[in-house]
Amino acid sequence: MNNATHDDDLCFTSAVELAQAIRKRDLSPVELLDAVLARMKRLDPKINCLVTIAEEQARHQAKHAEQVLMDTPVDELPVLHGIPVTVKDLEDTAGVRTTYGSRNHAENVPTVDSPIWARMKAAGAILVAKTTTPEFGCHGITESLLTGITNNPWDVSRTTGGSSGGAAAAVASGFCPLATGSDGGGSIRVPSSFCGVVGLKPSVGRIAYNTYENAYESVVVVGPITRTVRDNALMLDVTAGEYPYDAIALPKPDINYLDVVRHASVKGLRIAYCPNLDNGPADPEVISVVERAAAKFERDLGATVEVVKLDLPDPVDYFKAWWGPEFYSIYEDNFLSFGKPENIPAHLPIIAEWGAKLDLAMYTKVRTEVRSRIHTTFAEIFEKYDLLIWPTTPVVAFPHPGVAGGMTHVNGIPVREPLLDNQRFTEAVSHAGYPAISVPAGFTNLGLPVGLQIAARHGRDDSVLAAAAAFEQAAPWAAIRPCL
Repeated sequence: MNNATHDDDLCFTSAVELAQAIRKRDLSPVELLDAVLARMKRLDPKINCLVTIAEEQARHQAKHAEQVLMDTPVDELPVLHGIPVTVKDLEDTAGVRTTYGSRNHAENVPTVDSPIWARMKAAGAILVAKTTTPEFGCHGITESLLTGITNNPWDVSRTTGGSSGGAAAAVASGFCPLATGSDGGGSIRVPSSFCGVVGLKPSVGRIAYNTYENAYESVVVVGPITRTVRDNALMLDVTAGEYPYDAIALPKPDINYLDVVRHASVKGLRIAYCPNLDNGPADPEVISVVERAAAKFERDLGATVEVVKLDLPDPVDYFKAWWGPEFYSIYEDNFLSFGKPENIPAHLPIIAEWGAKLDLAMYTKVRTEVRSRIHTTFAEIFEKYDLLIWPTTPVVAFPHPGVAGGMTHVNGIPVREPLLDNQRFTEAVSHAGYPAISVPAGFTNLGLPVGLQIAARHGRDDSVLAAAAAFEQAAPWAAIRPCL
């Protein structure tokens, strides 16, 4: 095997296996970092998913990790010792530039770490790069005036989705086995589906988060993006737990998620299947792939699968009413106050206007009645079923949209709101606060990945991970790499 092939194979090895190899001293943290950095430098010009490569700091940490490895008993090493990771550029990283995707913060270097990165760092992980995001995460595709357009590793003429598109592209490209993302309406799951990787939106409160919103109303979560479900579980084990500045952070559960997925089974479970979440059209190829996945749960994995109907609010109207005030606040605080029109992305005034035009009565109704309806709808499903499955997105990754800002048609049918439509299948479960994961389910005839979404009741992150792991074992799509 030549060295380039060996290094590429190393870059696509799971974090679980890498950690074992490092502990056995079969792999040096420096060797691993060298392989990752070489691949990033060679291929990121095609993908453009990295904002900052923290090479000097990462090399220093890898050398230190190598020395610690020589001097420390294996059972005293942290679980992610020497593992290179990326962090979404919305998450603060002390000493490493964090731009929030904005030119106005291009030189911002935080002095403290976000909770999720602090826990990964304490577990021995090495920050190798920050990943791209649209300005403040306020877009369903990953492009910004600061970094330009992030390309999909499966077809560089297509989008990664957003807003964790850089994180999903980095994992799919073999730049890291573990990446952080954030999700308030699909921003982990949509890019994971488009890029053919595994993305978990945990239960609200499962991983501590410094939220912009009212501390007791948050729907935004941070979570893991990985190539395998096992790595997803490993990262959740490391990052879950309470935090004094997050009012709704849950205590660390008395459960080991990695053990859960090692012994995963859905045999005897009742699974509800809703082909399009009863929320508008979907690409027939997407539906076909997910139907085959649903059949696999019943035919091969021993579950009972039943088609169900859901009565959810219109996701476009709901999205505008919930997020409009938040977008307007970000627009006012981070762009208007800087007085530089050339730094304002074209889509942001449009989505900020949703909030500016929202009257108090509608705002109050959305925060109470409509969100309660969403929660009740999902609660009724989980009274009868253990899991709910449906496509992660109505379409696969679409060509870079340019001024349209998003996809304009689904199966030939014009969409109401191009900026939002690719998140029609992910928004509602975010506002219920329930865990949901996107796991690769197959490919279209063009070779583009399709994601299967799996949800369970609040707090049952173990259930969605177990179901995803069982499916992954039966349909190991994670072994397929994009041809870069």
